[in-house]
Amino acid sequence: MESALIKSDDLITLWGIITVWAAISIYLEQRFKWAARLSGAIVALVGAIILSNTGIIPTESPVYDAVWAFIIPLAIPLLLFHVNFKKVGQESGKMLIIFLISSIGTVAGTITSFFLLKDSIPFLDKIGGIMSGSYVGGGVNLAAMAAKFEAPGEMVSATVVADNLLMALYFVVLMIIPGLSFFRKRYNHPHVLEVERTEGANGGRTLAEEYWGKKEISLKDIALSVGTAFLLVIIAFKVAEWFGAIIPSGEDVSFFFNLLNGLFGDNYLVLTTFTFIALALFPKYFESINGSQEIGTFLIYLFFVVIGIPASIPLIVQNAPLLLVFVAIIVLINMIISLSAGKLLKYNLEDILLVSNANIGGPTTAAAMAIAKGWKNLIGPILVVGTIGYIIGNYIGTTLGLWFGTMM
Repeated sequence: MESALIKSDDLITLWGIITVWAAISIYLEQRFKWAARLSGAIVALVGAIILSNTGIIPTESPVYDAVWAFIIPLAIPLLLFHVNFKKVGQESGKMLIIFLISSIGTVAGTITSFFLLKDSIPFLDKIGGIMSGSYVGGGVNLAAMAAKFEAPGEMVSATVVADNLLMALYFVVLMIIPGLSFFRKRYNHPHVLEVERTEGANGGRTLAEEYWGKKEISLKDIALSVGTAFLLVIIAFKVAEWFGAIIPSGEDVSFFFNLLNGLFGDNYLVLTTFTFIALALFPKYFESINGSQEIGTFLIYLFFVVIGIPASIPLIVQNAPLLLVFVAIIVLINMIISLSAGKLLKYNLEDILLVSNANIGGPTTAAAMAIAKGWKNLIGPILVVGTIGYIIGNYIGTTLGLWFGTMM
């Protein structure tokens, strides 16, 4: 948004706005029950949507790119330092099935949406391939599929704006669902109940205020938390880069090598794996560090703000309102199939919502939701399962895009 009051290259001001609004969101969540019911994450996200859509801040800036590139990788290990990693394997195995079913929901939604709108939206075969890949593995796949199908730049840009707006709105919906009696009556929700039991025993204070009560945190704790997280990020990203370079990948390479490249060359999967290895090797060290959860969660709140910023409603209304309808149909069918299959297979509501989130937004947004809702035992598993979408998303997007191309 070129006409924004604050320009995209005003880096210090934009960093300040993101940081201040994240801090306000946390304060409101811990101070007022209305904000606690919404959650600080939604307050942060909705506030960002308002700031960008009223023209106060731009929808694009190097600052937002930096949050994705640096803040999120640093937050992930910080938040995993106190996770019970022994439960991660068990929970990940359970989640994988419903994640794959949720991916089928994306495929069904893309096919349905394509046939409904193929005569109304140009280049929808390419856009369909791009979005089916993106809505299985998240935004990482969108960039890969856009390069593969070589869709016109203006169509890709309009699709990205529609995706950003829809993802922000869907994130709000997913955060609200666990509090609705309709879903609570029909699904098991043990993690929600555990969180509420904690809230019920805290003398009327909000859950966030109780959970994030004052702790003894020293300068050494802060230094070791941040230093260790940076060390893990550096090692993991260098190893992933090395594997990505030596393991062949591409259209002319077998599925097996593409799979290996996707697994061992993925930054977040390698980072999560290295963090779990460190937890297993040095449990006493990580138990002795205080403050890692607090620092990591504050960084995640910066991410919540950045998620909402690109959701430009005027751009969608002006450029491509039907694209919003296209992606909305995909997401709606994904949600319906995920919830229906989850009910049939007796999955917990929390698992279903997180895998649908991981499909649409990727493992980072799903992990952020788990953190915001207090489902701490599901953070590691959804990060592990969500990265599978990076791998299968490209295959699904390629297959559907090529098929759709025969009908345009």
